[in-house]
Amino acid sequence: MPENPEVSSLSYEQARDELMRVVAELEQGASTLEQSLALWERGEALAQRCEEWLIGAKARLDAARVANNTLGQPAE
Repeated sequence: MPENPEVSSLSYEQARDELMRVVAELEQGASTLEQSLALWERGEALAQRCEEWLIGAKARLDAARVANNTLGQPAE
């Protein structure tokens, strides 16, 4: 497997695209058990990175909604 960038440095789109490649390669069958395990581990890390990005995006949207609702409320 070629040198891969650190998962924690990937954007959501980069992690998602690489995860799709890993899944496709696993579905085709890697040549050795060791390669399959390495791909599986990389895929797990990539899926976790995507989830982190999505959780962060949801938190930002929730915060923006709260701020927007707060701005529209009359002062007490």
